Amino acid sequence: MKYHTKKSALILLADGTIFYGKSVGGKEGTAVGEVCFNTGMTGYQEIFTDPSYFGQLMVTTNAHIGNYGTQEDEVESETVKIAGLICKNFSYEYSRPSADLSLLEFLDKNNLFAISDVDTRALVSYIRDNGAMNALISTRVDEIDALKEELKQVPSMEGLELSSKVSTKEPYYYGDENSTYRISALDIGIKKNILRNLAKRGAYIKVFPYNASFEEMQAWNPDGYFISNGPGDPEPLTDAIAAAKKMIKSDKPLFGICLGHQVLALANGVSTYKMHNGHRGINHPILNLVTGKGEITSQNHGFAVNREETEAHPELEITHVHLNDQTVAGIRMKDKDVFSVQYHPEASPGPHDADYLFDQFFDMIKTGKN
Repeated sequence: MKYHTKKSALILLADGTIFYGKSVGGKEGTAVGEVCFNTGMTGYQEIFTDPSYFGQLMVTTNAHIGNYGTQEDEVESETVKIAGLICKNFSYEYSRPSADLSLLEFLDKNNLFAISDVDTRALVSYIRDNGAMNALISTRVDEIDALKEELKQVPSMEGLELSSKVSTKEPYYYGDENSTYRISALDIGIKKNILRNLAKRGAYIKVFPYNASFEEMQAWNPDGYFISNGPGDPEPLTDAIAAAKKMIKSDKPLFGICLGHQVLALANGVSTYKMHNGHRGINHPILNLVTGKGEITSQNHGFAVNREETEAHPELEITHVHLNDQTVAGIRMKDKDVFSVQYHPEASPGPHDADYLFDQFFDMIKTGKN
């Protein structure tokens, strides 16, 4: 095993609290963002490349990170999207024969700064009590005052538009052009596995940038519309909300996931809010109010849809609730083929508890074509 020098590092939270650790690989660096934690035992590579995590310092609650290395096809986008990594034990060696790179090599390739040897139990407990907040990780342990000034300049996640940072710049196609169905997808931070799930059910997808107009998406003559997951606050996404309103009026099937779910709510005049702590993990319990069945789901969001406003809305129905805190986890329109969920059916932690949502979307499309 290669020996790596351990260099002192720290985590500075916006309220002035400090936790200490060591830099991974003995590297020097500084990274800033909103600190949050994910409770998943596996899937670190998918987490690090998920556009929904753009601009966040990720605390992994699992005690060991890196033990199975990384594999080229286990990514949700082309690059790492988190701002920095915080963990307890970082594994420089890996045991999976099919891995392409060690996690350190993967992080170096993506120029990501990480720190380990952190008391993540204490850090996560603190975040749970005090809420997600901006933070900074750095090896500049003797420059606390300067780091505090730098941290003050970091914008709050509330009110922050980030989809433009991760969305495609130009439209592109995904899937087989001879497929039965055509879907126009609005990319406000889309994951590759969502596209895989749409394509394998017989869809040819045209993916549009975050600020595409409805008219651009409609011109492709799709059989249905999709609004993706993504990072940041949904309220500043005025173009996406305007497009969603017209998608709803088009009377074609419309499906939204996570940030797309929040955009659909806003398009219906229902507000969203920043949560004290978001939901980030792969074991979140959901109750489907339509079927009465439970689902184990993958989640990663820091904003939620206002439940009271949704319940009072004459055209909306709550279809799913989060069993830990009773937040809205799914909605549908009563007289249209429009629905959305606040979790990731494509991530399959159940493993197949939420697959039916994609099938439901395609059943709507098939009915509409007949």
